[in-house]
Amino acid sequence: MRIVFMGTPDFAVPSLKALVEAGHEICGVFTQPDKPKNRGMKLQQPPVKEYAVSAGLTVFQPVKMRDGEALEILRTLNPDLIAVAAYGKILPVDILELPRLGCINVHSSLLPKYRGAAPINWAILNGEDETGVTIMYMAEGMDTGDILAQAQTPIDLDENAAQLFDRLADMGAKLLVDTVAALEAGKVHPIPQDEAQATRAPMLSKELSPLNWVRTARQLHDQVRGLYPWPAATAILDGIRCKVLRTEITGETTGSAPGIVVQADKKGLRVACGDGRILDILELQPDGKKPMAAPAFLLGHPIPQGIALTKQE
Repeated sequence: MRIVFMGTPDFAVPSLKALVEAGHEICGVFTQPDKPKNRGMKLQQPPVKEYAVSAGLTVFQPVKMRDGEALEILRTLNPDLIAVAAYGKILPVDILELPRLGCINVHSSLLPKYRGAAPINWAILNGEDETGVTIMYMAEGMDTGDILAQAQTPIDLDENAAQLFDRLADMGAKLLVDTVAALEAGKVHPIPQDEAQATRAPMLSKELSPLNWVRTARQLHDQVRGLYPWPAATAILDGIRCKVLRTEITGETTGSAPGIVVQADKKGLRVACGDGRILDILELQPDGKKPMAAPAFLLGHPIPQGIALTKQE
């Protein structure tokens, strides 16, 4: 099948690669423009562009999708289908209606739950035990199109957003190839989304980072997992703001008030939570420093047992 692929970050690369390996004709790859990064502000190619160039595919990087330029390129390419995975741009109606088989999207949630920019993170933040990927027809609304296929997977209690991101990227790639084959064979059966079940997954921000110890141990653990690697959960330890990168729930209980350090030694850093349970901080990263195990941090910043952790402003 003649396909235009649209995608930008690492999540989209397995989907593009799977379409290429399945033998489809990728007549064009649309991705976001190169962006300056790091201190040198050197232009960096999006991951999708890097793979596309290595595979000898033609790459397009329009700044806008509504000024007519992208539409003219697509008319020239004349694809049967446009496949999208985390492109990061909204497609106007004239583009959605261009391919004879329409535009389909790989979304990393079980729609209609978690529509929006950060479905993987919010599934973990909200303590979901299960998530998945959805292939859907694209429509004018945000992730509102008819569902073509879904695949489910459990979320491990200690799995963070980066790990789940990788798993869902691979799941989405396989499901995309299977769905394209079904489209080609005329065997798809679109299912409208149930608007009553719809939830949102808005963009993340650093306002979500501070750990509030009155929350339950599970909620705090989910916050650490769901915000990894960015913006990351944070706590003030020995007056130093630290990203909290990895935690563990042991199931142990304590009579200490929320935020009280119940252990801080070479064995680890343990804090009382609002439900009377203990959260073990395993790995953290002080501002300006590299990630380190909690005992290593305590060697240079001893914290007395029984102290209440400083509230973040």
